[in-house]
Amino acid sequence: MNKPLRHVAVFCGVLICALLIRSTWVQFVQADDLDNDSHNTRVKIRQYAQPKGDIIVDGKPVTGSVESPPSSYLKYKRVYKNGPMYAPVTGYASQTQGETFLESIYKKPLAGTDNRFSLQRATDFFTGTKPRGADVLTTINAKAQEAAYKGLMDINARGAVVALDPKTGKVLALASTPSYDPSVFAGESFKESDKFTALNADKSKPLANRALRETYPPGSTFKILTAAAALEHGAVTDINASSGAASPYRLPLSTTTVGSEAGNEVCDKASMKTAMQHSCNNVFLDAASKVGADKMRETAEKFGFNKDVYDKELGDLLASKSLYPAKLDKPGVALTGMGQGSLTSTPMQMAMVTAALANDGKLMQPYLVDEVRAPDLSTIEKHRPKEMSKPVSPQTARKVQEMMEFTAKEGSAKRALIDGVTVGGKTGTAQRGVDVNKEVPYGWFVSYAKKGDEPAVAVAVFIDPTAMDISREDISGGKLGAPIAKKVMQAVLN
Repeated sequence: MNKPLRHVAVFCGVLICALLIRSTWVQFVQADDLDNDSHNTRVKIRQYAQPKGDIIVDGKPVTGSVESPPSSYLKYKRVYKNGPMYAPVTGYASQTQGETFLESIYKKPLAGTDNRFSLQRATDFFTGTKPRGADVLTTINAKAQEAAYKGLMDINARGAVVALDPKTGKVLALASTPSYDPSVFAGESFKESDKFTALNADKSKPLANRALRETYPPGSTFKILTAAAALEHGAVTDINASSGAASPYRLPLSTTTVGSEAGNEVCDKASMKTAMQHSCNNVFLDAASKVGADKMRETAEKFGFNKDVYDKELGDLLASKSLYPAKLDKPGVALTGMGQGSLTSTPMQMAMVTAALANDGKLMQPYLVDEVRAPDLSTIEKHRPKEMSKPVSPQTARKVQEMMEFTAKEGSAKRALIDGVTVGGKTGTAQRGVDVNKEVPYGWFVSYAKKGDEPAVAVAVFIDPTAMDISREDISGGKLGAPIAKKVMQAVLN
C-alpha cells in the first residue's frame, strides 16, 4: 500500500473510532439527560400519551385529563376542577408553558413514566390495560381551602391564606388571590398561549403564589416572635409587669419617635400582656432593643427565617426565604420588634411561627403531600411528620399563648373568637414604601385554635387592599383578616 492510501486508511480509522466513542457516550452516559431534556419532543409526547394521574384533595381529584383536539400530536391535556381555588396547590401543567409546583415536582409519577413503574408498565403491555399515572394525595382540607379562597374573594383582596396543623406540619389550606384557572392554557393552541401571555402581563399578578413565593413586611403579627425572643432570652421575665417603655417611643440613637394607634395613655409603660392586647408598638420596640440584633436574628432563624422552606419529601422548594437582615443598626433592630424596617416574611413563614408557638415551642416541617399512590393503588411514597426545630422552650411558648388568647378575648383579635373553642390571635397592619403615607398598608392576621388542650390549626392571613374599595382607616388585620381566619379554623374544627 502506498503512503497516501495508508494516510487515508488511518484517517478513516480515527473517524470510525471517534464515531464509536461518541455513540457509546451518547447511548450510555448522556442517555438519561437526553431522554429527559425538555427540548426532546419525545419526552412531551410520552408525558401526554395517556391520562395523567390526579392530584387529590380529601379523596376527590381536583385535576383530570381530556383528549386533545385531533390536530395535536399530544394525545391528552390537563384540566382542573375549581382551578383558581386550587392553583396555588397544583400549579399548572401546560403543553406549551411547562409545569409548576406539584405538577412539576411529581411530573414523572403523574405521567406514569417514573422508573418505579417499570414492572407495572410491562404488566399493562401484556394484559392490554390502558396505562395511567400515579395519584398525588395532598394534605389540603377541602372545606378549609374553600373558606380561605372564598374569604379573600368576597372582599376582592390581593392576598393569601395558609393554614397548618401545628402537631404534624400538614398544610391544610393554601390560597392566593387573584388566581387563575390552569385549564385555560393547558393545551398548545394559539388561543391558549394568548391567555397565558395575558395572565403573565396582568399587573395584579394572578400567576404569583402569594402564600409561598412573595414576601412582605409582617407588621404587628411579628410581635408574637418578638415576645418569644424577649422571654426566651430573659429581656422580659414577667408579662404582667410594667415594661417601663414610654409611649411614644424614641428609637435608639435617633430623634424619631414611634407612637401606637391605641394611644399613649393605654400604652405608656404597659406590660407586655397589655401591649399584645392593644398592639402597643413601644413595648415591642423596647423589647427588641433589649434582646439585641444577634439574639433576635437567632430566634427568627430558629422559626425558619433566612432560609428557604425546603420539603425533602417533595424534593423541592415549598416557600421562599423570609428575611431577618444580617446587618442592622440599633434603630433597625428596634423596628423589627414591631415587624417593620427591612424585615420581610411570606404568609407561610408567619403561619409556621404561629404553629410553633401553639405547639409549645416545637416547629414541625410543613408538608403538602401525604402520599403518592401507584396505578395499582400501592403506596410508593408516604410522608411522616418531622420536627424542624425547637425555637423556644415550652414555658416561653405557653406565655405567648396566654397573651395571644387574652388578645383574642379582650383585645384586637376578638373577631376570630369561636364559641367553646380556645383561640389565640394577633392582628397586624404593615406600612410599606419609602413614603409610608402614600401607599395603603397591608393587613395581617395570625391565629390558632385548640381542640381541648391540643392545637388543631394555625392560620396566617395576608391582605393587600390595593384593589379594594376601602378607606385607609378601615384597613387592619382585625377587620379584614380575622373573619377569614375564623372561618378557616371553623372548617378544620368541624
